[in-house]
This record gives sequence, structure tokens and C-alpha cells, in this order.
Amino acid sequence: MMRGTAYVFGDEINTDIITPRGSDYVGADLTDILMSPVRPNFAAEVDEGDIIVAGEHFGSGSSRETAPRAIQEAGISAVVAESFARIYYRNSVNIGLPALTCPGVTEHVSEEDEIEIGLGNGVIQNHTTGRDVEFEPLDDVVQSIYDAGGLFKYYHATK
Repeated sequence: MMRGTAYVFGDEINTDIITPRGSDYVGADLTDILMSPVRPNFAAEVDEGDIIVAGEHFGSGSSRETAPRAIQEAGISAVVAESFARIYYRNSVNIGLPALTCPGVTEHVSEEDEIEIGLGNGVIQNHTTGRDVEFEPLDDVVQSIYDAGGLFKYYHATK
């Protein structure tokens, strides 16, 4: 179970928003600039275990592996979105950051709601509203990769 405060973002949060590039960010720590184009102080707001909730096409754009890595290094325990860009989803699985698809989640979770995610039962409990919402069940292999802490650890555990 993962439990934390929900930080809600809209649709089309691409990798240039998640980990911006450009002269304004040269030399910056990626976790410090996480989501800064849409929420400049986001990295300072989050606590270990908090959860990103987003709309459609989260992680679209380039195939930058730094996007899910920066989210994970900032202490975010999972990203729940209505849909993901395929390459972002795969990069998240590879590093062991749960990327959970939950159509309609932004209708059930609001900014700063206290939510709890049950990977095993596929349910997000909203402790603020008392309502639950189900997310798409995880494939057994994907669940095993998350349990191992990422693809590299999974591979070594199965050898």
C-alpha cells in the first residue's frame, strides 16, 4: 500500500514539463525543477510518498528517462493518470515507479486529497472523500517488476 497527498495535474503533461530543458535550467538538479513550468515550487511542496494524479497522455514528448527518474527521486511513490504515453509508461516500469492507468481519476481525486493505492487489489481509496476508484489491473510481470524495485533488480532476482 502507498499512501500520500495527491498533487493533481491536467492533460498533456509532457516530458518538457516534467523535466524542463533549456538555458534557464542548465546545471539545475532535475528534482529541483520538476514540473516547474506549471508549478514552480513543486519539488519543495512534495513529501516522501506523495502521489501525482494526472489527466490524459501523461509523459508524452521525448523518450527522456529522466522524467520518471526525477519524479521517483523527488519521493513521489506513484503516478496515477487517465492515460500515459507508452514510452513514459515503459520507462516508469523499468525503474520501478508505479504508473497506474485509471480513466476518470481526475473526477474522483482533487488536489491535496489523502489517497491510498493498493497495487494488489487495484483500488485507490480517497480518505478525504471516502470514495474508492479502481484502476486497470497490473499484468503479473509488471507487478513483479514493481515488487522487485525495477527491471534491473527483477532481472537479477530471476537469474
